Amino acid sequence: MINIKDKKDCCGCSACAQKCPKACITMVEDHEGFLYPQVDAALCIDCGWCEKVCPLLNLPEKIQPQEVLAVKNRNEEERMASSSGGVFIALAKKALEKGGVVFGAVFDGNWEVKHTYAETIEGVRKMMGSKYVQSRIGDSYRDAERFLKEGREVLFTGTPCQITGLHKFLRKDYPNLLPVDFLCHGVPSPGVWRKYLDETFIHPARRAAAGKNTVLSSSLKSVPVITGIEFRDKKMHGWKKFSFVVRGSASKADKNSVLLSDIHNVNPYMRGFLSDIYLRPSCYQCKCKNGVSHSDLTIADFWGLKMSDVDDDKGIGMVLIHTEKGREIFETLDMEVSHSTLETAKRFNGGFNENVTPHPKRRIFYKKLSKGVPVESAVKMALHVPVYRKIYNKIRGLFKKLI
Repeated sequence: MINIKDKKDCCGCSACAQKCPKACITMVEDHEGFLYPQVDAALCIDCGWCEKVCPLLNLPEKIQPQEVLAVKNRNEEERMASSSGGVFIALAKKALEKGGVVFGAVFDGNWEVKHTYAETIEGVRKMMGSKYVQSRIGDSYRDAERFLKEGREVLFTGTPCQITGLHKFLRKDYPNLLPVDFLCHGVPSPGVWRKYLDETFIHPARRAAAGKNTVLSSSLKSVPVITGIEFRDKKMHGWKKFSFVVRGSASKADKNSVLLSDIHNVNPYMRGFLSDIYLRPSCYQCKCKNGVSHSDLTIADFWGLKMSDVDDDKGIGMVLIHTEKGREIFETLDMEVSHSTLETAKRFNGGFNENVTPHPKRRIFYKKLSKGVPVESAVKMALHVPVYRKIYNKIRGLFKKLI
């Protein structure tokens, strides 16, 4: 029986819940807004499947990438609609051309993030773009297994822990499966995201009438005006200074106005995420990165690439090729490709880091939220640096430069 004693030992992939033959495991949200398995002991038959498919209890050995590439989709429209170089949409289109199925993360009707599958290009487009919230995997592993057994091509994209969980759930290799992960900074709390949206877009009077809410307040029926959310908009300020943009109907006449547009390092939700305040506990010591997931391909942004003829500030993708199958499929894509090295890739991309120090005010942040403090205020409190500390840091920096 799966028994989570320390929350850092659960990545929330839900492989255990999907594999349980008695359906006695449910994923329950905790006070931080993350899902963890809860077992109904009365129904459990002690078959042990939940423990056998847990990726953190059965970690594979790491594999090293065969090749490191900097890439750009030649279709500029597709690249601009992507977070970086436009690799995912190219892979997805190839899968659809073969009558395949694509799995990825989308927004649901409440603007929370879930995993699902698509069999059309319209469905795939909803999966495009980064979504900085941990997705609910739902029954995606079961669905993928069903399609694989039918002989259909399956492209499954997700975080390294989700791909590791997929492999453990399937228990065998499928030649018609292409698992693709991405370099992951860590997954932020769905509960914090929900609270942030509630506070930012719900009418103040309705919020006051609802009384005090916990971090995990109810669904987002209160934000029907939203029509689109982009965590990585490149159109306004380019790829490097990407913007967090929310679009919606501010009035009956204007059905797609910009409700909010912040450069990423200004938006309070993004600042909290990038400062590691509300990542999942398992993310601070990630066990599934750097080849553990056994993905065929890893995709990411290629930050810091010093090639003026390549960098047009519209997005450069990084592709790590791990397997021959991954190489064969990637070579069918219409991409501009430059060869690089793992050392160069690691230099500017924190997604390779397996160990991240939790923000020192993480507990205080959640305590503030539990008392009804808004996310924006709690983030500002956590990131506030006293004047004396700023002066000290400046002097220390100058001293280091002199040395």
